[in-house]
Amino acid sequence: MNEAITLEAEAAGEPGFSLKPLMFETFVCSMAMMAFVALAGPIARMIGLAPWQVGAAMTVAGIAWMVMARIWGVASDRHGRRPIILFGLTGFAVSYFLLSLFIDLALRTTMAPVLAFAGLMIGRGVAGAFYAAVPATSVALVADHVPPAERGRAMAAIGASSAAGMVIGPGFAGLVGPWSLSLPLYLTAALPAIALFVLWRVLPRREHHAPPRLQPLKLTDKRLRRAMSVAFVAMFSVAVAQIIVGFYALDRLRLAPGEAANAAGIALAAVGVALVVAQIFLRRLGWPPARLIRLGCVIGGIGFMSAIFATTAPMLWASYAVAAFGMGWVYPSVSALAANSVNANEQGAAAGSVAAAQGLGTVLGPLAGTFVYTLDNGAPYILIGVMLIAIAFWRARRGATVDHIDRATAAPQQTSYKT
Repeated sequence: MNEAITLEAEAAGEPGFSLKPLMFETFVCSMAMMAFVALAGPIARMIGLAPWQVGAAMTVAGIAWMVMARIWGVASDRHGRRPIILFGLTGFAVSYFLLSLFIDLALRTTMAPVLAFAGLMIGRGVAGAFYAAVPATSVALVADHVPPAERGRAMAAIGASSAAGMVIGPGFAGLVGPWSLSLPLYLTAALPAIALFVLWRVLPRREHHAPPRLQPLKLTDKRLRRAMSVAFVAMFSVAVAQIIVGFYALDRLRLAPGEAANAAGIALAAVGVALVVAQIFLRRLGWPPARLIRLGCVIGGIGFMSAIFATTAPMLWASYAVAAFGMGWVYPSVSALAANSVNANEQGAAAGSVAAAQGLGTVLGPLAGTFVYTLDNGAPYILIGVMLIAIAFWRARRGATVDHIDRATAAPQQTSYKT
């Protein structure tokens, strides 16, 4: 069946499926998102917003992503990957640009803080809702074209691109920010538009996924239980580590505010670098997703728990780098595990369900992390370390792998896959 589709695609003049456009799209969108995060504090101070208001704007974006990811994934099962990913990316590009315009207006005028807060909440929420379509549909698109044994490597390539954007985005914002807080936003707002043009030109126009079921995959489907649980714990852990690192540098390392901010920034940059390195290693190993998840969670848990022994900033950076290396094996493997656990006509819903679990972790992580931190400043690291190690050895119901699914519907309809 795969050979027939490949011949049909070649006869129609369709190019082979390539990961490079998806890698580019992931890189530039991550860069745009992280550039905004890096500028959020200075922008808030300039327009008179309190830190909790910036946190609320970040949270609403996570909630929108959590709610919409599965909706977009199911829609891609029904209407095709190409139209949904292009529609979502268009909405994200437009909403991000309008948000940049609004922030620029707020910086240039004496806008009332309550109005600025409302605009920031709406803008971030809309951008998050549209962007949710992009990663969920991209994962489903990979599952359509890449055989199960290769999905972990393919997801790792996309994950490495995202991690590179996480590193370069804040650095770019920090480089350009001293001249103007608005300029980095306008420059990064152009990136999703460029990605949209690239994907419109190169995404396969011929859909290769199986027709959807009348009833979409349920969120509680047992086949996705392990993938969604790991996705939640992984994102929850990273969100906790991100939100408390600055406080930890102040309280445990006894650094001055400026030094603490610098230490936190370097720790997060080390995370991005370690993620890229881990996913490069993953592509070379070729291990099955379940094994990578188990080892990655253990490494990540040990890395996070080792932070409680940090007495200097370099020790904290090393802990975060080790933890991020482990998480770099977990994230792409979770997507591959979910894709290998369902039929071809359920890939969009599966990817959306995993993204929804990650979104929930993004929302709850900062709340839980800051609460536990008030009890003891080392407790959040113990919490997430134990959670990661526990989920590493938790086994879901057997039988939820692609080997137990009817290969006539589960096998990806692969064209000439290339990286």
